[in-house]
Amino acid sequence: MPLRINGFSGMDIDSMVKSLMTAKRVPLDKLNQQKTLLDWTRDSYREINSKLVDFRSNKLISKYGVSAAMNAQQAVVSGNTAALKAEASANATGIDMKVSITQLATKATLETKGAGTGLTTGSTLAEANATANGTPISAITDADKAQEYKLKVNGQSFTFKGSTGISTIISTINSNADAKVMASFDEITGKLILASKTSGSTGQVLLGAGVGDNTLLDAFKGIQQYTPPIGPATDVKPGVDAIVFINGTKMVKDSNIFTVNGVQMTLQATTVTVADPTVDPGAADTNKASITLTTDPQKAIDTIKGFIEDYNSLISVLNTKISEEKYRDFAPLTDEQKAEMKDDDITNWTAKAKSGLLKNDDILRSALSSMREVITTHIGDLSSVGITTGAYYEGGKLHLDENKLKQAVTDNPQRVLELFQGTVSAPNDGVFDKLASKINSTLDSLVSRVGTNKFSSDLTSSYKEESIMGKQLKEYNTRISTMQTNLNNAETRYYKQFTAMETAMSKLNSQSSNLLSSLGQS
Repeated sequence: MPLRINGFSGMDIDSMVKSLMTAKRVPLDKLNQQKTLLDWTRDSYREINSKLVDFRSNKLISKYGVSAAMNAQQAVVSGNTAALKAEASANATGIDMKVSITQLATKATLETKGAGTGLTTGSTLAEANATANGTPISAITDADKAQEYKLKVNGQSFTFKGSTGISTIISTINSNADAKVMASFDEITGKLILASKTSGSTGQVLLGAGVGDNTLLDAFKGIQQYTPPIGPATDVKPGVDAIVFINGTKMVKDSNIFTVNGVQMTLQATTVTVADPTVDPGAADTNKASITLTTDPQKAIDTIKGFIEDYNSLISVLNTKISEEKYRDFAPLTDEQKAEMKDDDITNWTAKAKSGLLKNDDILRSALSSMREVITTHIGDLSSVGITTGAYYEGGKLHLDENKLKQAVTDNPQRVLELFQGTVSAPNDGVFDKLASKINSTLDSLVSRVGTNKFSSDLTSSYKEESIMGKQLKEYNTRISTMQTNLNNAETRYYKQFTAMETAMSKLNSQSSNLLSSLGQS
């Protein structure tokens, strides 16, 4: 910037340039105000986006939409409570059950004889092999560390070196889904154990039959054979199925966790010891477990009450934004305007300037309309369980008759559950899922226009720049930058002109003085 000279002629050049620039800055001020309004509007949209994401993801889907939230059924276990755990689902049929457990499901298992004590999962294969053979660890050579050990199980081949840690071996085997086994290591005995991932008679630990396929097991002193009660010894202890008798009917399961009549059962121990677990012990099992179903409507009631409170809160926010008064005479303040105002005045002015940014907004109006449409579609069923809409001026607010809801849940909990969460054949037909779908569409609209994140309720999350508003802001920034450059050039030009004028006037004054002096002497 050139040197700005002020005062040869007695004129206040700075004030004069400032006065000239004030008029020229008006278009820039308006452009900055328009950009500020767009920024404020985008932030207002993000606040709405946050509330919609929270309601859809944290409420409708994760909180109210899970089966347990609407489950009015309770399974009570009596008798042998140590042998059986039971948890009723919302679909439980209400049938009482007496359960005899004659055999638990187990996994096919292969164990090594064990390399011995002193090893940990941090030990290496070379150290395990040395311990198994009675060789001091200090005697391990580089060749021992480089030696390869192989394992082939269920068709999957593994190769490890002597320098490989036992923990690495375990994680490598367990992370191979096709191997279908889980490896573990017992530090007490030094045993490497392979168990089928699935329990029951179908689980397998099938070793490779080729020479050198399973040298890894030799490092842990080889296979510990399993000797069954009847028959020859085998390398692998086979898995067996769980056998239970429910109300006298035999059921064979490949897992100790399964569901019958809508009740998830977890077998923990046998209720009777028998020679043949496939035969119903009948009255001989005096230690069987009993399951009784009871109805407790409180959980479902609390869920529906919570939903109504959150729903009303959300539509209240949307209605407030849509109807918020807009003060068109209150534009965003410029820096010069703020400098002449008190802090409280600035705060009050800015509050009015931000008011009504989303007044009658089409996205918000559409969101409200679609949510109310879901409620209206189901209003007959909802009113039968005590849920009604308020007067028109309440903007779709829901009201609850808790006594009527309690009676409905007690009389037919399944019907209430299906109303809100849908049926097994049509899980997306419930009120919760339909509302979540409508809100998801609204979030898509916000992503397109504003650039918000439809999966995050974080108010500090960044915007996608390729949105409609993002592109508008880029245009504002470009125009503001260009206009600012032009203003800087204009200001510099004014100072140059005034400086030239000052110089010319100085020369003129000097010449006038010389002329007058000459005339006086003559």
